[in-house]
Amino acid sequence: MSKSRMHADEPEIDNALVRRLIAAQFPRWSGLPAERVGVAGTSNMMFRLGENLVVRLPRTAGSADDTAKEHRWLPRLAPALPVAVPVPLGRGVPGEGYPWPWSVYEWIDGNCPTVGDTAEAAPLARDLARFTTALHRVDPTDGPPSYRSESLAARDSAVRAALADLRADIDTTAATEAWETTLRAPAPAGPPVWIHADLQPGNMLTADRRLTAVIDFGCLGLGDPAVDLIAAWYVLPAAARDTFRTAVGADDGAWARGIGWALSIALMELQYYRETNAFMADTARHVIAEILAEQRQRA
Repeated sequence: MSKSRMHADEPEIDNALVRRLIAAQFPRWSGLPAERVGVAGTSNMMFRLGENLVVRLPRTAGSADDTAKEHRWLPRLAPALPVAVPVPLGRGVPGEGYPWPWSVYEWIDGNCPTVGDTAEAAPLARDLARFTTALHRVDPTDGPPSYRSESLAARDSAVRAALADLRADIDTTAATEAWETTLRAPAPAGPPVWIHADLQPGNMLTADRRLTAVIDFGCLGLGDPAVDLIAAWYVLPAAARDTFRTAVGADDGAWARGIGWALSIALMELQYYRETNAFMADTARHVIAEILAEQRQRA
């Protein structure tokens, strides 16, 4: 497999392909330079096009299926959200040897937050709470199910398979105990709401440690609002988690489910990406370590 690829069914994607696609389908932008940005994206490859645009090409067929959803729903959700989200400007079709739909978006400046950055984290925690609260309040009528719309119990077999495969990497005894604790959390009390479902460092942008944008809505849809609590462990340091929890109003049951979602996602990401994406693997290890440290403190 090419060093630039993370998935077995991923096509070769480079600057030259982007230039050909743009020239063939969006000739008004054909004179703009295209340069790859970011290296950690697992679902899409991003190429900055000129100063104000970004081309987003799915890496897999599954990610390509999200293109239509984002083009339909992001313009409807954006006015209700307190930070910027990607604005679709063009919807590409297969061509030039590339097999799937793709997109051109408006470029959004910013930097991904540093995982667990302890400096002035409380404002970021409150920003994340404002974003998730606003998203959860959007009218869910006709919304599709999220990519992560199942129950924690439905993830049990996959989590245990990951645990069995990670015995040499983490404390799987402690991780199993933590996972089994989350399975005892009560089910959501209310109906499904809009959730981002993937609030990880690579999917948000900041400036001066304040949240300015949330990007990559491939997991978007209706589900348990506790899924979006994963940001507490994926992004925030321990000292800011109570600030986030208070601001979102998460009760004990929701918080327990949030731990379960963060742990299950991190375990499966570590299993899948430990050889192909160092950033994702390191982030997953951080999340697992943070959750296990909390469990030890409670014991």
